[in-house]
Formats: sequence, structure tokens, C-alpha cells
Amino acid sequence: MENKIAVLEVLNKMCDNTLMETLRITYTDFGDDFLTATMPVDARVHQPDGVLNGGATMAMAESVGSPLSMMVVDREKYFVRGISFTANHLRGMKTGILTATARFIHKGRTTHLVEITLTDEAGKIVSICKLTNIVLEIK
Repeated sequence: MENKIAVLEVLNKMCDNTLMETLRITYTDFGDDFLTATMPVDARVHQPDGVLNGGATMAMAESVGSPLSMMVVDREKYFVRGISFTANHLRGMKTGILTATARFIHKGRTTHLVEITLTDEAGKIVSICKLTNIVLEIK
């Protein structure tokens, strides 16, 4: 368990001075094929009519989907970049905690397809996103 806590601390420390810090995204759990994070939903991430902005939802999804790929590659030899992203927003959200869980659909040598499910506190799906990441060699 200490190893899991240490990895989560590293992930959360990487958020310092980034969009993830601005959105208050916190990594909360991971396993061999998933990564989970939370983000508070309040006026900071609302669109003008008082509901969660789809762009904030998508930023959160990518902030979970890309690190999932990073966690399974040798980061001394490779880096990961998102190359395609789709989102389906299914339900609005005004307040609470949004949870995003990224899971691999495909984990190849050069591309990863990741599905990110974003849910409200009642477990209802707010959005489903898919992210394609490319794994590139550091030169």
C-alpha cells in the first residue's frame, strides 16, 4: 500500500503549476489497467448557465488518460502524446465531485486507446471520452 501512496503522491506532485492544479484534479487510485482522479465541480468550472463546462470535463479526461499511458511505458526511453480525442457529454452537473476513471481498450507498442468514464457522486455517467495516445521514442 505504501508504494501505491508514493505513486499517487508523485502523480499529484506532477500537477503543480499546471492545468491540473488549476482545475484541482487529484489522482486517487490506480491499478494495472486503470487510473482514477477527482475534480470538484463549482463556479470555477461552470459555463455561463451554471453547469459543468464540457471543456473542463475534457481537460480532466485527458489529464487521466494520458498519465495512464505514461504509467506503462519506460519514461526514460519514451514519451506519450494524445493524438485524438472524442467526448460524449450525457448529463449536466452543477456541484459535487466529478470522478474520472481511465481504462485501456488497446495497449499496443506505439498506440494506446483509452476510455475515460466520468461520473457524479451518485455514480451516474456525466461523460464518456476516448483518447488515442501515441508512444514516441525520446531522441
